[in-house]
Amino acid sequence: MPTSDEPTSDEPTSAPDTDQAAPWWRTAVVYQIYPRSFADSDGDGIGDLPGITSRVPYLSSLGVDAVWLCPFYPSALADGGYDVDDYRDVDPRLGTLADFDDLVTALHAADIKILVDVVPNHTSDRHAWFVEALASPAGSAARNRYIFRDGLGPDQDRPPNDWESLFGGSAWEPVGDGQYYLHMFAAEQPDLNWHDDSVRADFRATLRFWADRGVDGFRVDVAHGLIKDLNEPYRPWSEISEVIRPDGSHPLWDREDLPEVYREWRAVFDEYVPPRIAVAEASVHPTRRSRYAASDGLGMAFNFEMQDADWLPSDYRRVIDSGLGDLSRGETPTWLLGCHDSPRVATRYGLARNPGRNSQQTARDWLLTDGRLPELDRALGERRARAAVLILLALPGSTYVFQGEELGLHEVGDLPSAALQDPMAQRSGGKEKGRDGCRVPLPWTPDGPSYGFGPGPANLPQPAWFADYSVASESERADSTLSLYRAALALRRVLATGDEFGWLDSGWLDSGDDVLAFRRPGGWVSVTNFGGQPVGLPDGQLLLASGALPDGRLPSDTTAWFRVP
Repeated sequence: MPTSDEPTSDEPTSAPDTDQAAPWWRTAVVYQIYPRSFADSDGDGIGDLPGITSRVPYLSSLGVDAVWLCPFYPSALADGGYDVDDYRDVDPRLGTLADFDDLVTALHAADIKILVDVVPNHTSDRHAWFVEALASPAGSAARNRYIFRDGLGPDQDRPPNDWESLFGGSAWEPVGDGQYYLHMFAAEQPDLNWHDDSVRADFRATLRFWADRGVDGFRVDVAHGLIKDLNEPYRPWSEISEVIRPDGSHPLWDREDLPEVYREWRAVFDEYVPPRIAVAEASVHPTRRSRYAASDGLGMAFNFEMQDADWLPSDYRRVIDSGLGDLSRGETPTWLLGCHDSPRVATRYGLARNPGRNSQQTARDWLLTDGRLPELDRALGERRARAAVLILLALPGSTYVFQGEELGLHEVGDLPSAALQDPMAQRSGGKEKGRDGCRVPLPWTPDGPSYGFGPGPANLPQPAWFADYSVASESERADSTLSLYRAALALRRVLATGDEFGWLDSGWLDSGDDVLAFRRPGGWVSVTNFGGQPVGLPDGQLLLASGALPDGRLPSDTTAWFRVP
Protein backbone atom coordinates (compact mmCIF):
# COMPACT_ATOMS: atom_id res chain seq x y z
CA MET A 1 0.00 0.00 0.00
CA PRO A 2 1.21 3.55 -0.71
CA THR A 3 2.82 5.61 2.03
CA SER A 4 3.36 8.89 0.20
CA ASP A 5 1.60 12.14 1.05
CA GLU A 6 -0.38 12.05 -2.20
CA PRO A 7 -3.80 10.64 -2.96
CA THR A 8 -3.25 7.52 -5.00
CA SER A 9 -4.92 6.41 -8.20
CA ASP A 10 -4.42 3.38 -10.43
CA GLU A 11 -6.62 2.80 -13.46
CA PRO A 12 -8.43 -0.54 -13.23
CA THR A 13 -6.98 -3.17 -15.51
CA SER A 14 -10.40 -3.94 -17.00
CA ALA A 15 -13.81 -2.36 -16.89
CA PRO A 16 -16.89 -4.13 -15.65
CA ASP A 17 -19.73 -4.78 -18.05
CA THR A 18 -21.43 -1.55 -19.09
CA ASP A 19 -25.17 -1.09 -19.33
CA GLN A 20 -25.31 0.80 -22.62
CA ALA A 21 -29.05 1.38 -22.27
CA ALA A 22 -28.77 3.42 -19.06
CA PRO A 23 -29.63 7.09 -19.72
CA TRP A 24 -26.79 9.51 -19.06
CA TRP A 25 -28.44 11.25 -16.14
CA ARG A 26 -28.72 8.12 -14.00
CA THR A 27 -24.99 8.27 -13.20
CA ALA A 28 -24.21 11.88 -14.10
CA VAL A 29 -21.86 14.14 -12.20
CA VAL A 30 -23.37 17.61 -12.55
CA TYR A 31 -21.33 20.73 -11.83
CA GLN A 32 -23.29 23.67 -10.42
CA ILE A 33 -22.31 27.07 -11.78
CA TYR A 34 -23.33 30.28 -10.04
CA PRO A 35 -22.84 32.53 -13.10
CA ARG A 36 -22.03 35.77 -11.32
CA SER A 37 -19.20 34.09 -9.41
CA PHE A 38 -17.65 31.76 -11.99
CA ALA A 39 -15.73 33.79 -14.60
CA ASP A 40 -15.90 37.46 -15.63
CA SER A 41 -15.00 38.19 -19.26
CA ASP A 42 -15.42 41.97 -19.37
CA GLY A 43 -13.98 43.25 -16.08
CA ASP A 44 -17.19 44.56 -14.52
CA GLY A 45 -16.72 42.28 -11.51
CA ILE A 46 -19.70 40.07 -12.40
CA GLY A 47 -19.33 36.63 -13.91
CA ASP A 48 -21.02 36.20 -17.27
CA LEU A 49 -21.90 33.70 -20.00
CA PRO A 50 -18.84 34.38 -22.20
CA GLY A 51 -16.73 33.82 -19.09
CA ILE A 52 -18.32 30.42 -18.58
CA THR A 53 -17.80 29.55 -22.26
CA SER A 54 -14.10 30.39 -21.91
CA ARG A 55 -13.84 27.86 -19.10
CA VAL A 56 -15.47 24.93 -20.91
CA PRO A 57 -12.01 23.32 -21.40
CA TYR A 58 -11.63 23.35 -17.61
CA LEU A 59 -15.00 21.68 -17.16
CA SER A 60 -14.00 19.08 -19.72
CA SER A 61 -10.69 18.42 -17.97
CA LEU A 62 -12.53 18.04 -14.69
CA GLY A 63 -14.62 15.27 -16.22
CA VAL A 64 -18.17 16.36 -15.43
CA ASP A 65 -21.13 15.10 -17.44
CA ALA A 66 -23.30 18.21 -17.19
CA VAL A 67 -23.51 21.69 -15.74
CA TRP A 68 -26.41 23.19 -13.84
CA LEU A 69 -26.57 26.91 -14.56
CA CYS A 70 -28.11 29.02 -11.80
CA PRO A 71 -30.34 31.91 -12.95
CA PHE A 72 -28.86 34.13 -15.65
CA TYR A 73 -32.12 35.94 -16.43
CA PRO A 74 -32.74 39.71 -16.16
CA SER A 75 -32.97 40.48 -12.45
CA ALA A 76 -32.52 43.22 -9.87
CA LEU A 77 -30.51 40.66 -7.86
CA ALA A 78 -32.69 41.02 -4.79
CA ASP A 79 -32.01 37.32 -4.27
CA GLY A 80 -28.99 36.44 -6.37
CA GLY A 81 -30.95 36.19 -9.60
CA TYR A 82 -33.82 34.11 -8.20
CA ASP A 83 -35.98 37.21 -8.59
CA VAL A 84 -36.63 36.85 -12.32
CA ASP A 85 -37.81 39.75 -14.49
CA ASP A 86 -38.08 37.76 -17.74
CA TYR A 87 -37.85 33.98 -17.97
CA ARG A 88 -36.94 33.98 -21.68
CA ASP A 89 -34.00 36.36 -21.83
CA VAL A 90 -30.48 36.90 -20.49
CA ASP A 91 -29.46 39.60 -18.02
CA PRO A 92 -27.53 42.15 -20.14
CA ARG A 93 -24.81 42.18 -17.48
CA LEU A 94 -24.28 38.46 -18.15
CA GLY A 95 -24.59 38.47 -21.93
CA THR A 96 -27.17 37.88 -24.65
CA LEU A 97 -29.24 35.03 -26.00
CA ALA A 98 -26.56 34.61 -28.64
CA ASP A 99 -23.99 34.21 -25.86
CA PHE A 100 -26.23 31.57 -24.30
CA ASP A 101 -26.41 29.72 -27.62
CA ASP A 102 -22.62 29.87 -27.88
CA LEU A 103 -22.32 28.36 -24.39
CA VAL A 104 -24.68 25.51 -25.24
CA THR A 105 -22.75 24.84 -28.45
CA ALA A 106 -19.39 24.81 -26.62
CA LEU A 107 -20.67 22.52 -23.87
CA HIS A 108 -22.24 20.07 -26.30
CA ALA A 109 -19.06 20.02 -28.38
CA ALA A 110 -17.25 18.95 -25.20
CA ASP A 111 -19.92 16.28 -24.59
CA ILE A 112 -21.27 18.16 -21.57
CA LYS A 113 -25.02 18.56 -21.06
CA ILE A 114 -26.62 21.71 -19.66
CA LEU A 115 -29.41 22.15 -17.11
CA VAL A 116 -30.84 25.59 -16.37
CA ASP A 117 -32.67 26.84 -13.32
CA VAL A 118 -36.37 27.48 -13.66
CA VAL A 119 -37.96 29.53 -10.85
CA PRO A 120 -41.71 28.86 -10.83
CA ASN A 121 -42.72 29.73 -7.26
CA HIS A 122 -42.34 33.48 -7.71
CA THR A 123 -41.35 36.18 -10.17
CA SER A 124 -39.57 39.42 -9.41
CA ASP A 125 -41.57 42.52 -8.59
CA ARG A 126 -40.26 43.96 -11.90
CA HIS A 127 -41.80 41.17 -14.01
CA ALA A 128 -44.31 42.49 -16.57
CA TRP A 129 -47.07 40.46 -14.93
CA PHE A 130 -46.52 42.02 -11.53
CA VAL A 131 -46.24 45.53 -12.94
CA GLU A 132 -49.60 44.89 -14.60
CA ALA A 133 -51.03 43.48 -11.38
CA LEU A 134 -50.12 46.61 -9.41
CA ALA A 135 -51.76 48.76 -12.07
CA SER A 136 -54.94 46.64 -12.01
CA PRO A 137 -57.78 46.62 -9.49
CA ALA A 138 -58.45 44.00 -6.82
CA GLY A 139 -60.10 40.92 -8.27
CA SER A 140 -58.65 41.45 -11.75
CA ALA A 141 -57.19 38.68 -13.88
CA ALA A 142 -53.79 40.35 -13.59
CA ARG A 143 -53.85 40.13 -9.80
CA ASN A 144 -55.12 36.56 -9.93
CA ARG A 145 -51.76 35.46 -11.34
CA TYR A 146 -50.36 36.25 -7.88
CA ILE A 147 -51.69 35.83 -4.35
CA PHE A 148 -53.36 39.06 -3.29
CA ARG A 149 -55.56 39.33 -0.21
CA ASP A 150 -57.35 42.18 1.59
CA GLY A 151 -55.70 43.61 4.69
CA LEU A 152 -57.30 43.42 8.10
CA GLY A 153 -58.89 46.19 10.14
CA PRO A 154 -61.20 49.04 9.21
CA ASP A 155 -58.40 50.69 7.23
CA GLN A 156 -57.04 47.39 5.90
CA ASP A 157 -53.68 48.40 7.31
CA ARG A 158 -52.75 45.04 8.84
CA PRO A 159 -51.54 41.94 6.98
CA PRO A 160 -54.09 39.18 6.24
CA ASN A 161 -52.38 36.91 8.80
CA ASP A 162 -49.18 36.51 10.82
CA TRP A 163 -47.27 34.33 8.35
CA GLU A 164 -43.55 34.98 8.08
CA SER A 165 -41.19 35.06 5.11
CA LEU A 166 -38.37 32.51 5.10
CA PHE A 167 -36.04 35.49 4.81
CA GLY A 168 -37.49 37.13 7.92
CA GLY A 169 -40.32 39.55 8.58
CA SER A 170 -43.89 39.37 7.35
CA ALA A 171 -44.75 37.26 4.31
CA TRP A 172 -47.21 39.97 3.21
CA GLU A 173 -46.39 43.26 1.52
CA PRO A 174 -48.93 46.11 1.21
CA VAL A 175 -49.52 47.69 -2.19
CA GLY A 176 -51.29 50.83 -0.96
CA ASP A 177 -54.90 50.06 -1.87
CA GLY A 178 -55.83 47.84 1.07
CA GLN A 179 -54.45 44.67 -0.47
CA TYR A 180 -51.32 42.70 0.30
CA TYR A 181 -49.40 40.16 -1.78
CA LEU A 182 -47.75 36.99 -0.47
CA HIS A 183 -43.99 36.55 -0.71
CA MET A 184 -42.49 33.56 1.06
CA PHE A 185 -39.02 34.87 0.24
CA ALA A 186 -37.98 38.51 -0.33
CA ALA A 187 -40.59 41.22 -0.81
CA GLU A 188 -39.19 41.58 -4.34
CA GLN A 189 -40.30 37.98 -5.04
CA PRO A 190 -44.12 37.87 -5.15
CA ASP A 191 -45.47 34.31 -5.12
CA LEU A 192 -47.40 33.11 -8.15
CA ASN A 193 -50.87 31.61 -8.03
CA TRP A 194 -50.54 28.16 -9.60
CA HIS A 195 -54.31 27.67 -9.53
CA ASP A 196 -54.36 30.14 -12.45
CA ASP A 197 -54.31 28.37 -15.83
CA SER A 198 -52.46 31.22 -17.55
CA VAL A 199 -49.54 30.80 -15.14
CA ARG A 200 -49.32 27.09 -15.90
CA ALA A 201 -49.51 27.62 -19.65
CA ASP A 202 -46.85 30.34 -19.65
CA PHE A 203 -44.35 28.20 -17.77
CA ARG A 204 -44.88 25.33 -20.19
CA ALA A 205 -44.02 27.82 -22.94
CA THR A 206 -40.86 28.80 -21.02
CA LEU A 207 -39.76 25.16 -20.78
CA ARG A 208 -40.19 24.79 -24.55
CA PHE A 209 -38.31 28.05 -25.19
CA TRP A 210 -35.15 26.76 -23.51
CA ALA A 211 -35.52 23.16 -24.69
CA ASP A 212 -35.72 24.51 -28.24
CA ARG A 213 -32.37 26.25 -27.65
CA GLY A 214 -30.73 22.96 -26.77
CA VAL A 215 -31.11 22.83 -22.99
CA ASP A 216 -30.97 19.22 -21.81
CA GLY A 217 -32.86 19.69 -18.56
CA PHE A 218 -34.03 21.87 -15.72
CA ARG A 219 -33.40 22.31 -12.02
CA VAL A 220 -36.71 23.35 -10.48
CA ASP A 221 -36.38 25.93 -7.73
CA VAL A 222 -38.69 25.57 -4.70
CA ALA A 223 -40.41 22.69 -6.46
CA HIS A 224 -42.44 21.91 -3.34
CA GLY A 225 -43.97 25.37 -3.04
CA LEU A 226 -46.15 26.04 -6.06
CA ILE A 227 -49.58 24.95 -4.84
CA LYS A 228 -50.86 26.68 -1.72
CA ASP A 229 -54.00 26.51 0.40
CA LEU A 230 -55.12 30.06 1.11
CA ASN A 231 -58.58 29.14 2.34
CA GLU A 232 -59.72 30.86 5.49
CA PRO A 233 -59.53 30.64 8.42
CA TYR A 234 -55.77 30.95 8.21
CA ARG A 235 -53.76 28.80 10.57
CA PRO A 236 -51.49 30.86 12.85
CA TRP A 237 -47.78 30.84 12.10
CA SER A 238 -47.04 29.15 15.42
CA GLU A 239 -48.81 26.06 14.07
CA ILE A 240 -47.17 26.00 10.64
CA SER A 241 -43.63 27.33 11.21
CA GLU A 242 -42.36 23.72 11.08
CA VAL A 243 -42.52 23.34 7.33
CA ILE A 244 -41.24 19.80 6.63
CA ARG A 245 -43.99 17.29 7.31
CA PRO A 246 -44.61 13.65 6.42
CA ASP A 247 -48.25 14.04 5.39
CA GLY A 248 -48.64 17.00 3.00
CA SER A 249 -50.66 18.91 5.57
CA HIS A 250 -48.80 22.22 5.39
CA PRO A 251 -50.87 24.94 3.69
CA LEU A 252 -47.86 26.36 1.82
CA TRP A 253 -45.52 23.47 1.03
CA ASP A 254 -45.65 20.00 -0.51
CA ARG A 255 -49.38 19.98 -1.18
CA GLU A 256 -51.09 16.79 -2.33
CA ASP A 257 -52.24 18.22 -5.66
CA LEU A 258 -48.80 19.53 -6.68
CA PRO A 259 -47.74 16.47 -8.77
CA GLU A 260 -50.44 17.38 -11.29
CA VAL A 261 -48.33 20.38 -12.31
CA TYR A 262 -45.28 18.22 -12.94
CA ARG A 263 -47.23 15.66 -14.92
CA GLU A 264 -48.05 18.55 -17.28
CA TRP A 265 -44.33 19.40 -17.40
CA ARG A 266 -43.42 15.78 -18.11
CA ALA A 267 -45.65 15.87 -21.18
CA VAL A 268 -43.58 18.85 -22.41
CA PHE A 269 -40.27 17.12 -21.66
CA ASP A 270 -41.39 14.05 -23.59
CA GLU A 271 -42.08 16.10 -26.72
CA TYR A 272 -38.32 16.13 -27.29
CA VAL A 273 -35.90 13.44 -28.45
CA PRO A 274 -34.23 12.62 -26.19
CA PRO A 275 -36.72 13.67 -23.50
CA ARG A 276 -35.61 16.59 -21.36
CA ILE A 277 -34.87 15.86 -17.71
CA ALA A 278 -35.52 17.71 -14.47
CA VAL A 279 -34.44 17.62 -10.84
CA ALA A 280 -36.51 19.05 -8.01
CA GLU A 281 -35.27 21.28 -5.24
CA ALA A 282 -37.85 19.95 -2.82
CA SER A 283 -37.19 20.48 0.89
CA VAL A 284 -39.62 17.82 2.02
CA HIS A 285 -39.78 14.88 4.38
CA PRO A 286 -37.71 11.98 2.96
CA THR A 287 -40.83 9.86 2.60
CA ARG A 288 -42.29 12.52 0.29
CA ARG A 289 -39.32 12.87 -2.08
CA SER A 290 -40.64 10.24 -4.47
CA ARG A 291 -43.60 12.48 -5.33
CA TYR A 292 -41.15 14.72 -7.20
CA ALA A 293 -38.81 12.00 -8.50
CA ALA A 294 -41.62 9.97 -10.08
CA SER A 295 -41.15 9.00 -13.73
CA ASP A 296 -44.38 10.74 -14.71
CA GLY A 297 -43.20 13.94 -13.02
CA LEU A 298 -39.81 15.63 -12.75
CA GLY A 299 -37.93 12.33 -12.52
CA MET A 300 -35.33 13.32 -9.89
CA ALA A 301 -35.24 15.13 -6.55
CA PHE A 302 -32.25 16.23 -4.50
CA ASN A 303 -31.49 14.22 -1.40
CA PHE A 304 -30.74 17.08 0.99
CA GLU A 305 -30.22 14.73 3.92
CA MET A 306 -26.55 14.28 3.03
CA GLN A 307 -26.08 18.05 2.96
CA ASP A 308 -27.24 18.14 6.58
CA ALA A 309 -25.50 14.98 7.82
CA ASP A 310 -22.93 15.20 10.56
CA TRP A 311 -19.57 13.47 10.10
CA LEU A 312 -20.72 10.24 11.69
CA PRO A 313 -20.95 6.77 10.11
CA SER A 314 -24.45 6.38 11.52
CA ASP A 315 -25.60 9.59 9.80
CA TYR A 316 -24.07 8.55 6.49
CA ARG A 317 -25.53 5.06 6.65
CA ARG A 318 -28.98 6.44 7.46
CA VAL A 319 -28.88 8.92 4.57
CA ILE A 320 -27.55 6.38 2.10
CA ASP A 321 -30.26 3.91 3.10
CA SER A 322 -32.82 6.66 2.50
CA GLY A 323 -31.44 7.24 -1.01
CA LEU A 324 -31.36 3.54 -1.73
CA GLY A 325 -35.06 3.52 -0.89
CA ASP A 326 -35.51 5.88 -3.83
CA LEU A 327 -33.53 3.44 -5.96
CA SER A 328 -35.74 0.53 -4.96
CA ARG A 329 -38.74 2.45 -6.36
CA GLY A 330 -36.99 2.84 -9.70
CA GLU A 331 -35.97 6.45 -9.04
CA THR A 332 -32.49 7.93 -9.42
CA PRO A 333 -30.83 8.89 -6.13
CA THR A 334 -29.52 12.44 -6.46
CA TRP A 335 -26.74 13.31 -4.02
CA LEU A 336 -25.06 16.53 -3.00
CA LEU A 337 -22.90 17.75 -0.12
CA GLY A 338 -23.48 21.45 -0.63
CA CYS A 339 -24.77 24.12 -2.97
CA HIS A 340 -25.12 27.87 -3.27
CA ASP A 341 -27.52 27.91 -0.30
CA SER A 342 -25.33 26.10 2.26
CA PRO A 343 -21.99 26.70 3.99
CA ARG A 344 -18.94 25.29 2.24
CA VAL A 345 -18.42 21.60 2.99
CA ALA A 346 -14.81 21.98 4.15
CA THR A 347 -15.88 24.58 6.69
CA ARG A 348 -18.94 22.66 7.82
CA TYR A 349 -16.80 19.60 8.57
CA GLY A 350 -13.98 21.60 10.16
CA LEU A 351 -15.95 23.43 12.82
CA ALA A 352 -15.80 22.38 16.45
CA ARG A 353 -18.47 19.79 17.10
CA ASN A 354 -21.60 20.93 18.86
CA PRO A 355 -23.03 17.78 20.51
CA GLY A 356 -26.62 17.07 19.66
CA ARG A 357 -26.71 19.27 16.58
CA ASN A 358 -25.61 18.52 13.06
CA SER A 359 -22.65 20.26 11.51
CA GLN A 360 -24.83 22.09 8.98
CA GLN A 361 -26.63 23.86 11.83
CA THR A 362 -23.35 24.54 13.62
CA ALA A 363 -22.01 26.17 10.46
CA ARG A 364 -25.07 28.35 10.13
CA ASP A 365 -24.72 29.45 13.77
CA TRP A 366 -21.18 30.55 13.01
CA LEU A 367 -22.24 32.74 10.10
CA LEU A 368 -23.20 35.67 12.27
CA THR A 369 -22.23 39.32 12.11
CA ASP A 370 -21.20 39.74 15.74
CA GLY A 371 -17.48 39.33 15.06
CA ARG A 372 -17.02 35.95 16.69
CA LEU A 373 -14.22 33.84 15.23
CA PRO A 374 -14.95 30.21 14.47
CA GLU A 375 -13.22 27.28 16.07
CA LEU A 376 -12.25 26.03 12.64
CA ASP A 377 -9.75 23.26 11.91
CA ARG A 378 -9.17 23.92 8.21
CA ALA A 379 -7.10 20.81 7.56
CA LEU A 380 -9.63 18.57 9.29
CA GLY A 381 -12.49 20.05 7.29
CA GLU A 382 -10.68 19.59 4.00
CA ARG A 383 -9.72 16.01 4.86
CA ARG A 384 -13.32 15.12 5.68
CA ALA A 385 -14.67 16.91 2.61
CA ARG A 386 -12.32 14.89 0.41
CA ALA A 387 -13.36 11.65 2.09
CA ALA A 388 -17.04 12.58 1.80
CA VAL A 389 -17.02 13.26 -1.92
CA LEU A 390 -15.46 9.86 -2.61
CA ILE A 391 -18.36 8.30 -0.69
CA LEU A 392 -20.88 10.16 -2.84
CA LEU A 393 -19.13 9.42 -6.11
CA ALA A 394 -19.13 5.71 -5.28
CA LEU A 395 -22.90 5.60 -4.69
CA PRO A 396 -25.46 4.63 -7.33
CA GLY A 397 -27.22 7.61 -8.84
CA SER A 398 -26.20 11.12 -9.84
CA THR A 399 -24.02 13.55 -7.88
CA TYR A 400 -24.07 17.36 -7.91
CA VAL A 401 -20.93 19.37 -7.15
CA PHE A 402 -21.05 23.08 -6.36
CA GLN A 403 -18.37 25.18 -8.04
CA GLY A 404 -15.27 25.48 -5.87
CA GLU A 405 -15.83 22.27 -3.93
CA GLU A 406 -13.35 20.65 -6.29
CA LEU A 407 -10.79 23.15 -4.98
CA GLY A 408 -11.56 22.44 -1.33
CA LEU A 409 -12.65 26.05 -0.76
CA HIS A 410 -13.75 27.11 2.68
CA GLU A 411 -16.55 29.52 3.49
CA VAL A 412 -15.44 33.16 3.32
CA GLY A 413 -16.87 33.92 6.74
CA ASP A 414 -15.38 37.35 7.36
CA LEU A 415 -17.09 39.33 4.60
CA PRO A 416 -17.73 42.89 5.81
CA SER A 417 -21.36 43.75 6.41
CA ALA A 418 -21.23 46.46 3.73
CA ALA A 419 -20.36 43.84 1.08
CA LEU A 420 -23.21 41.45 1.83
CA GLN A 421 -25.76 40.93 -0.93
CA ASP A 422 -27.96 38.11 0.40
CA PRO A 423 -31.45 39.24 1.53
CA MET A 424 -31.18 36.77 4.41
CA ALA A 425 -28.56 39.07 5.93
CA GLN A 426 -30.68 42.17 5.43
CA ARG A 427 -34.00 40.76 6.62
CA SER A 428 -32.53 39.00 9.66
CA GLY A 429 -31.69 42.34 11.17
CA GLY A 430 -28.00 41.57 11.27
CA LYS A 431 -28.36 38.21 12.99
CA GLU A 432 -27.05 36.25 9.99
CA LYS A 433 -24.50 36.80 7.28
CA GLY A 434 -26.50 34.66 4.90
CA ARG A 435 -25.13 32.76 1.92
CA ASP A 436 -22.62 35.14 0.37
CA GLY A 437 -19.68 33.33 1.96
CA CYS A 438 -20.05 30.37 -0.41
CA ARG A 439 -20.74 32.59 -3.43
CA VAL A 440 -17.46 34.50 -3.49
CA PRO A 441 -16.03 34.44 -7.06
CA LEU A 442 -13.69 31.55 -7.83
CA PRO A 443 -9.88 31.86 -7.87
CA TRP A 444 -8.35 30.72 -11.16
CA THR A 445 -4.80 32.03 -10.73
CA PRO A 446 -2.66 32.81 -7.66
CA ASP A 447 -2.44 36.50 -8.55
CA GLY A 448 -4.22 39.32 -10.36
CA PRO A 449 -6.91 41.75 -9.18
CA SER A 450 -9.42 38.91 -8.69
CA TYR A 451 -7.24 35.78 -8.80
CA GLY A 452 -8.04 35.22 -12.47
CA PHE A 453 -11.80 35.58 -12.06
CA GLY A 454 -11.70 38.62 -14.36
CA PRO A 455 -9.66 41.64 -15.46
CA GLY A 456 -10.78 43.69 -12.46
CA PRO A 457 -11.92 43.28 -8.85
CA ALA A 458 -14.67 40.77 -8.07
CA ASN A 459 -18.18 41.62 -6.92
CA LEU A 460 -17.47 40.11 -3.47
CA PRO A 461 -14.12 40.46 -1.65
CA GLN A 462 -11.80 37.46 -2.07
CA PRO A 463 -9.44 36.48 0.76
CA ALA A 464 -5.67 36.26 0.34
CA TRP A 465 -5.71 32.51 1.03
CA PHE A 466 -7.51 32.01 -2.30
CA ALA A 467 -4.11 32.13 -4.03
CA ASP A 468 -3.15 28.67 -2.77
CA TYR A 469 -6.58 27.28 -3.72
CA SER A 470 -6.62 28.61 -7.27
CA VAL A 471 -7.11 26.28 -10.22
CA ALA A 472 -3.61 27.05 -11.50
CA SER A 473 -2.00 26.37 -8.13
CA GLU A 474 -3.87 23.14 -7.51
CA SER A 475 -3.28 21.87 -11.04
CA GLU A 476 0.43 21.76 -10.24
CA ARG A 477 0.01 19.62 -7.12
CA ALA A 478 -0.70 15.91 -7.38
CA ASP A 479 -2.03 15.90 -3.82
CA SER A 480 -4.49 18.78 -4.33
CA THR A 481 -8.24 18.46 -4.01
CA LEU A 482 -8.58 19.35 -7.69
CA SER A 483 -6.29 16.46 -8.64
CA LEU A 484 -8.34 14.15 -6.45
CA TYR A 485 -11.58 15.20 -8.16
CA ARG A 486 -10.11 14.71 -11.62
CA ALA A 487 -8.88 11.24 -10.72
CA ALA A 488 -12.17 10.29 -9.04
CA LEU A 489 -14.34 11.43 -11.94
CA ALA A 490 -12.17 9.61 -14.47
CA LEU A 491 -12.44 6.39 -12.46
CA ARG A 492 -16.15 6.80 -11.89
CA ARG A 493 -16.76 6.87 -15.65
CA VAL A 494 -15.32 3.37 -15.81
CA LEU A 495 -16.68 1.97 -12.56
CA ALA A 496 -20.21 3.38 -12.22
CA THR A 497 -22.04 0.79 -14.32
CA GLY A 498 -25.24 -0.40 -12.75
CA ASP A 499 -27.22 0.15 -9.59
CA GLU A 500 -26.05 -2.79 -7.51
CA PHE A 501 -25.07 -1.90 -3.94
CA GLY A 502 -24.27 -3.91 -0.83
CA TRP A 503 -23.19 -2.93 2.68
CA LEU A 504 -20.12 -4.66 4.07
CA ASP A 505 -20.48 -5.19 7.83
CA SER A 506 -17.86 -4.28 10.41
CA GLY A 507 -16.60 -7.85 10.57
CA TRP A 508 -15.42 -7.63 6.96
CA LEU A 509 -12.33 -5.68 8.05
CA ASP A 510 -12.64 -6.44 11.76
CA SER A 511 -12.83 -2.66 12.08
CA GLY A 512 -15.80 -1.93 14.31
CA ASP A 513 -18.59 0.53 13.72
CA ASP A 514 -16.32 3.47 12.80
CA VAL A 515 -15.77 2.17 9.26
CA LEU A 516 -18.32 2.56 6.48
CA ALA A 517 -17.80 0.11 3.63
CA PHE A 518 -19.91 -0.93 0.66
CA ARG A 519 -19.55 -2.87 -2.57
CA ARG A 520 -20.51 -1.80 -6.07
CA PRO A 521 -20.52 -3.77 -9.35
CA GLY A 522 -17.34 -5.40 -10.60
CA GLY A 523 -15.75 -5.73 -7.16
CA TRP A 524 -15.56 -1.95 -6.61
CA VAL A 525 -15.43 -1.29 -2.86
CA SER A 526 -15.47 2.04 -1.02
CA VAL A 527 -14.12 2.12 2.56
CA THR A 528 -14.22 5.17 4.88
CA ASN A 529 -12.68 5.44 8.34
CA PHE A 530 -14.71 7.77 10.57
CA GLY A 531 -12.82 6.69 13.71
CA GLY A 532 -9.77 8.03 15.47
CA GLN A 533 -7.39 5.14 14.76
CA PRO A 534 -6.02 3.74 11.49
CA VAL A 535 -7.51 0.46 10.31
CA GLY A 536 -6.29 -2.33 8.08
CA LEU A 537 -7.16 -2.41 4.41
CA PRO A 538 -8.71 -5.15 2.31
CA ASP A 539 -6.76 -7.34 -0.06
CA GLY A 540 -7.18 -6.08 -3.59
CA GLN A 541 -6.19 -3.38 -6.04
CA LEU A 542 -6.09 0.15 -4.63
CA LEU A 543 -7.81 2.47 -7.12
CA LEU A 544 -7.89 5.80 -5.30
CA ALA A 545 -7.58 7.27 -1.81
CA SER A 546 -8.63 10.68 -0.51
CA GLY A 547 -5.34 10.98 1.40
CA ALA A 548 -2.11 9.21 2.19
CA LEU A 549 -2.21 5.66 3.60
CA PRO A 550 0.73 5.49 6.03
CA ASP A 551 2.04 2.00 6.68
CA GLY A 552 -0.60 0.59 4.36
CA ARG A 553 -3.43 1.44 6.75
CA LEU A 554 -6.49 3.68 6.35
CA PRO A 555 -6.20 6.71 8.68
CA SER A 556 -9.12 8.56 10.20
CA ASP A 557 -11.27 10.78 7.97
CA THR A 558 -10.12 9.04 4.80
CA THR A 559 -11.87 7.12 2.02
CA ALA A 560 -10.26 4.58 -0.30
CA TRP A 561 -11.58 2.77 -3.36
CA PHE A 562 -10.50 -0.78 -4.14
CA ARG A 563 -11.19 -3.52 -6.57
CA VAL A 564 -11.45 -6.75 -4.59
CA PRO A 565 -12.08 -10.34 -5.63
